[in-house]
Amino acid sequence: MKRSDRLVAMTNHLIEHPSQLVSLPFFSAEFDSAKSSISEDLAIVNNILQQQGIGYLESISGAAGGVKYIPSYSRTNSEKFIDQLCEQLEDPDRLLPGGYLYMSDILGEPSKVRNIGRLFASYFSTSEVDVVVTVATKGIPLAYAVASFLNVPVVIVRRDPKVTEGSTVSINYVSGSSKKIQTMVLSKRSLQEGSRVCIIDDFMKAGGTVNGMKNLMEEFRAEVVAIGVLAEAEDEDEERVITDYTSLIQINNVDVKNKQIEVRRGNYFRRELN
Repeated sequence: MKRSDRLVAMTNHLIEHPSQLVSLPFFSAEFDSAKSSISEDLAIVNNILQQQGIGYLESISGAAGGVKYIPSYSRTNSEKFIDQLCEQLEDPDRLLPGGYLYMSDILGEPSKVRNIGRLFASYFSTSEVDVVVTVATKGIPLAYAVASFLNVPVVIVRRDPKVTEGSTVSINYVSGSSKKIQTMVLSKRSLQEGSRVCIIDDFMKAGGTVNGMKNLMEEFRAEVVAIGVLAEAEDEDEERVITDYTSLIQINNVDVKNKQIEVRRGNYFRRELN
């Protein structure tokens, strides 16, 4: 195989298997090439990934070593994508009765969902996440996108128990916005004790649902190491019960009468990105 062909094949394999360790002998056998040639190829791939601002290769030495593709969006790419989301959500046609904002189309676009997953995975790449947890239903596509880049499983918390889930653990929690008592359940088989958890949700106002998931994780003796929400609503009259979270966008003002929506970047850039 020509080097140009090999570079394309190797890059494709690494991007399709993010956060997975790939040994040099695997590539050497797959492309019938010497390890020295593979090492040179990987250096080229790593350089291009960083130039494009979409990640880098992490080298692990030793007999069981190899390389991992770590998805990492550059600050330039992140700002561009988040600003596009903000602009899209400021469309007055998105206003719904009651001051709600229509966002389902964004959660239905595979390319956008994938980029959202890449951004959160970039931010949480050093958190040593074991599992991504979300609550049914709108957060599910986001959770799978994040998990695909982190190479970890997804666990879905439900509002009502399912017969197919087996025995479950349930808790009652107070919704942050409506102040109503609600219930969430999780199968005992879904989560191992001591897991390091990343919670993902599509929207947060006061944070009651996310806080409920945190409380549920305590029942499994799991540690919540990261919380990511696509959009948060800023409300000065609403006391937030969650403070340690990462948001991509912030909805500051929804004026139904004048059909105006103010959307800006969330707190994603509070930590400097490369």
